[in-house]
Amino acid sequence: MDVRKRNNDEASVFKMPLHYPRYSKEDYQDMPEWKLDRVLADYGLSTYGDLAHKRDFAMGAFLWISTHNPKLYQDKTSTPN
Repeated sequence: MDVRKRNNDEASVFKMPLHYPRYSKEDYQDMPEWKLDRVLADYGLSTYGDLAHKRDFAMGAFLWISTHNPKLYQDKTSTPN
Protein backbone atom coordinates (compact mmCIF):
# COMPACT_ATOMS: atom_id res chain seq x y z
CA MET A 1 0.00 0.00 0.00
CA ASP A 2 1.35 3.41 -0.96
CA VAL A 3 -0.67 6.49 -0.02
CA ARG A 4 0.52 9.97 -0.95
CA LYS A 5 -0.90 13.30 0.16
CA ARG A 6 0.53 16.63 -0.90
CA ASN A 7 0.42 19.47 1.62
CA ASN A 8 2.67 22.48 1.08
CA ASP A 9 4.90 20.45 -1.26
CA GLU A 10 5.45 17.72 1.37
CA ALA A 11 4.78 14.08 0.58
CA SER A 12 3.39 11.67 3.14
CA VAL A 13 4.00 8.01 2.39
CA PHE A 14 2.91 4.95 4.33
CA LYS A 15 4.19 1.55 3.28
CA MET A 16 3.31 -1.69 5.02
CA PRO A 17 6.27 -4.07 4.87
CA LEU A 18 5.57 -7.70 4.16
CA HIS A 19 7.03 -9.00 7.45
CA TYR A 20 6.87 -7.85 11.06
CA PRO A 21 10.38 -7.24 12.51
CA ARG A 22 11.56 -10.16 14.60
CA TYR A 23 14.26 -8.61 16.68
CA SER A 24 14.69 -9.31 20.38
CA LYS A 25 15.09 -6.71 23.10
CA GLU A 26 18.82 -7.40 23.05
CA ASP A 27 18.91 -6.88 19.27
CA TYR A 28 17.34 -3.43 19.65
CA GLN A 29 19.72 -2.55 22.50
CA ASP A 30 22.77 -3.45 20.37
CA MET A 31 21.44 -2.18 17.02
CA PRO A 32 23.41 0.66 15.42
CA GLU A 33 21.50 3.89 14.92
CA TRP A 34 21.50 3.68 11.11
CA LYS A 35 19.83 0.24 11.21
CA LEU A 36 17.30 1.34 13.82
CA ASP A 37 16.44 4.34 11.63
CA ARG A 38 15.90 1.98 8.71
CA VAL A 39 13.59 -0.34 10.66
CA LEU A 40 11.49 2.58 11.91
CA ALA A 41 11.38 4.24 8.47
CA ASP A 42 10.33 0.94 6.82
CA TYR A 43 7.18 1.05 8.95
CA GLY A 44 6.54 4.75 8.43
CA LEU A 45 7.51 5.57 12.02
CA SER A 46 9.42 8.62 13.20
CA THR A 47 13.21 8.52 13.30
CA TYR A 48 13.28 11.73 15.36
CA GLY A 49 15.15 11.82 18.65
CA ASP A 50 18.32 10.50 20.14
CA LEU A 51 19.41 6.88 19.99
CA ALA A 52 17.99 5.99 23.43
CA HIS A 53 14.58 7.40 22.45
CA LYS A 54 14.58 5.49 19.15
CA ARG A 55 15.45 2.23 20.90
CA ASP A 56 12.71 2.68 23.50
CA PHE A 57 10.21 3.60 20.80
CA ALA A 58 11.11 0.58 18.63
CA MET A 59 10.92 -1.82 21.56
CA GLY A 60 7.55 -0.40 22.59
CA ALA A 61 6.22 -0.63 19.05
CA PHE A 62 7.54 -4.02 18.00
CA LEU A 63 8.07 -6.19 21.09
CA TRP A 64 5.21 -8.20 22.48
CA ILE A 65 4.93 -9.28 26.12
CA SER A 66 5.89 -12.81 25.13
CA THR A 67 9.24 -11.53 23.79
CA HIS A 68 9.94 -9.73 27.07
CA ASN A 69 9.08 -12.63 29.38
CA PRO A 70 7.89 -15.89 27.79
CA LYS A 71 7.35 -17.43 31.25
CA LEU A 72 4.21 -15.31 31.63
CA TYR A 73 2.43 -17.63 29.22
CA GLN A 74 3.46 -20.95 30.74
CA ASP A 75 0.74 -23.08 32.27
CA LYS A 76 1.26 -22.84 36.03
CA THR A 77 -0.88 -25.91 36.72
CA SER A 78 1.38 -28.31 34.83
CA THR A 79 4.19 -30.09 36.59
CA PRO A 80 7.72 -30.46 35.20
CA ASN A 81 8.69 -33.87 33.80
